[in-house]
Amino acid sequence: MTLGFSVGTLLPKARGGGQLRMGLVKLEEHHWLDPAPDLAARAAGFAEWPQAVQLTPEVDAPGRELAAMLGVPGALPEAALTVHEDLCLLTKSESEGVYRLIGAAVAWPSDWHPAEKIGLPLRALHAPIAGYEEQLANGVDRFMETLRPGPIYARCNWFIAATGNRRWLPDRPPQQAFAHVTPDNAGETLFVRSERQTLRRLPQTGAILFTIGIYVEPLGSLSPANIAMLGKAVQTLVSGEGDRRGAPAYADSLIGFAERNAA
Repeated sequence: MTLGFSVGTLLPKARGGGQLRMGLVKLEEHHWLDPAPDLAARAAGFAEWPQAVQLTPEVDAPGRELAAMLGVPGALPEAALTVHEDLCLLTKSESEGVYRLIGAAVAWPSDWHPAEKIGLPLRALHAPIAGYEEQLANGVDRFMETLRPGPIYARCNWFIAATGNRRWLPDRPPQQAFAHVTPDNAGETLFVRSERQTLRRLPQTGAILFTIGIYVEPLGSLSPANIAMLGKAVQTLVSGEGDRRGAPAYADSLIGFAERNAA
């Protein structure tokens, strides 16, 4: 199974709305990471935003194991400069029994700050996601416990943003950010942001690696089928999830654009 490496190929495999689910698929090794990373963009992303890298003392050994796996010297920060994907490492202490984020190299976050998440346990990391505790938390915990070295699992999602920048840190309320969007211009003013996420356990340290590949395209550049899917999906987001994503501020424009595109 492969998910592809673009908004157009990821959207058909993402959740269209409704109840939250992990939606994992198993990948072969050669489908793990983007084969054509823009390393100049990666270097610029980290240079522009130093807080992208957050490390705890516990991440040193897993970070070095990951770098060696990717064939580069160094640890987590150096590894993240050689791939398209942002990289996060999580481990579980024997005394505590919960997975915590011990290292993050995230140049292109989707509305979160690594400095605010470093050291947090898994459930706290996902606390802003409406419905996570009720619908996903137990399943995610079981998956993390049973994940073994070797298999690679992946999933994808989508967001609607008012910017095409890979680093998406909204600095205004959605009503302001999307105030200029109409059904007529939504194709150029709404940007579809897809995250291609993978999970695997490192064989030596046992840490879990979470990768996030970011892809962004203007709504109007997508296929009619993908535009139609988004027009339907935005109407069925879980209660609360749509508010977090700013959906009330752009939904009417997206739906109107999708209806006109289908006509």
